[in-house]
Amino acid sequence: MKIVFLDGYTANLGDLNWSEFEALGEFTVYDRTEPENIIERISDAEYVFTNKCIIDKKVIDSCPNIKWIGVTATGYNVVDIDYAREKGIPVTNAPAYSSDVVAEYSYGLLLQLCHSIKDHSDRVHKGKWFDSPDFCFCDFPQMELLGKTMGIIGFGNIGRRSAKIADAFGMKVLIFSNYPDKSFESDNVKFTDLNTLIESSDVINLHCKLTEANKGFINAEIIGKMKKGAMIINTARGPLVNEKDLAGALKTGKLGGAALDVLSVEPPNRDNPLIGIENCIITPHVAWASKESRSRLLTIVSNNLKEFLKGNLVNCVNGL
Repeated sequence: MKIVFLDGYTANLGDLNWSEFEALGEFTVYDRTEPENIIERISDAEYVFTNKCIIDKKVIDSCPNIKWIGVTATGYNVVDIDYAREKGIPVTNAPAYSSDVVAEYSYGLLLQLCHSIKDHSDRVHKGKWFDSPDFCFCDFPQMELLGKTMGIIGFGNIGRRSAKIADAFGMKVLIFSNYPDKSFESDNVKFTDLNTLIESSDVINLHCKLTEANKGFINAEIIGKMKKGAMIINTARGPLVNEKDLAGALKTGKLGGAALDVLSVEPPNRDNPLIGIENCIITPHVAWASKESRSRLLTIVSNNLKEFLKGNLVNCVNGL
């Protein structure tokens, strides 16, 4: 029984182990696999794990031994799940393994925008405090979250957790979702329509799935409806944002800041319009990547295969 993990590095940076996988059969893990090497590496594999490597019709047809595909993420657009279903191949994913840490990280980004924590620390380490005529100095404006309005777009596991954190900060919370849960509402937390959220929020936090319908929906039109000085946080998917329009709004001061852990192309192109903008924080898609989260991920996806080998299908996303 041959098991191949095509791109294991981002899940295991060397601080975890592969014992749960090795116990299941002949296991080979590659840190990374280029597109042209995918078929060669899984040509005789029965069980395949992938994170970002594309498993499409061509790959499936070229690898007739495949019995099961495990996506080591919550999103599964890297696999042609319809064709896999036609071929009788289950595709599984890893739901909710990083919900808490992604929500937590989004507020880390927000706190940096509001208080310039790292910027002030850098200036202290460069010696500015030594020469200050006062007991403190404040080189960057600061903003409290208490009493501000947080708009959350998307109400999955991450959106729910994000709403609770915003409420704990004393923020008013507006949520837009196609599937509102009125039982979640309180004095400070309300569901609303998208326009009301856009127009009323001091901060908009994206926690929604990427679909063809919402691709690039944070654009000049939507930004134009936002409060002057409002901020955008995106730890969801980069293509939700029209990056050219966002860059323009940041440069003109229409928006007070943006903090993004995801971009439309990853790694980004050198001409990405957001690179180098002072009031735009960009981190390299790491909101999910705490050691605890990655450990949960590996446990979930290895268990998916373990259960399949016992005759059980868990976390299957293509209806088999």
